[in-house]
Amino acid sequence: IPKLSRVAVLWKPGNINGERVYKEAQAAAEQLKVRLISLAVDSAGDFEQAFGVAVKEHADALMTIRNPLIVENRKRIAQLAIDHRLPSIYDERAFVEAGGMISYGANLADSYRRAAVYVDKILRGANAAELPIEQASHFALNINLKTASQIGFTFPPELLMRAEKVIR
Repeated sequence: IPKLSRVAVLWKPGNINGERVYKEAQAAAEQLKVRLISLAVDSAGDFEQAFGVAVKEHADALMTIRNPLIVENRKRIAQLAIDHRLPSIYDERAFVEAGGMISYGANLADSYRRAAVYVDKILRGANAAELPIEQASHFALNINLKTASQIGFTFPPELLMRAEKVIR
């Protein structure tokens, strides 16, 4: 989004990981000279009001910070983003499959496979405290062209070629 200046962030405060990710997003936004619009939600009943704030504040796009509330309501969130013509980005392909526009993040299936290796090592007697911490090494880009066309958004061909999955 070439003239991106305001990004609405849908998240649930009170989650340690969510708080950390939001602070990291704020730091990145400052460097990019982008203003974040906090759309803090506590329940599924807060989504419509949150999107109203995004529209009132003239958000150019939407991003979410993962937590159970957001994941459980991914289809509804994706539809609200479409209804409000907000390009939306998520951290997992399931959001794109539910109607979200684009996702980029660690491949969760790969992470679960790596976790199984850790479980196996621990069950065979390894000390969990001595196992090295691993970071994700496989990241996936997924695009929903149907959603993009519904809001009048076009992806550059170079980006489409990099996508792991493109929903048409």
